[in-house]
Amino acid sequence: MVGYSMDLRERVVAAVKVEGLSRRAAAARFGVSYSAAIEWLKRVEQTGSVEPRQVGGYKPRKISGAWRDWLVERCREKDFTLRGLVAELGERGLKVDYRSVWEFVHAEKLSHKKRR
Repeated sequence: MVGYSMDLRERVVAAVKVEGLSRRAAAARFGVSYSAAIEWLKRVEQTGSVEPRQVGGYKPRKISGAWRDWLVERCREKDFTLRGLVAELGERGLKVDYRSVWEFVHAEKLSHKKRR
């Protein structure tokens, strides 16, 4: 994804609103995709600004609250594999991936050394 400057965004919008160019013609003039020009004009109509939306942000963890309590207790009861925990959580109704369980187990310091 390309981060376009506010100046470029404003010039494309002005070409459409002031000069009366079509969105595609304005996009061609300034060397941007016509879908970008369409989105910028839509954004101006909705918010009054061409500023981009926030990218990314905080994503709450799925394994929290009662799920966290259950998983901590489960890991202390008996040996486990990460793939096994993923399957058990899935059976209980929480769909998570391997990486989420791995991060949880290591953050909670629940992993242990395997003995031969």
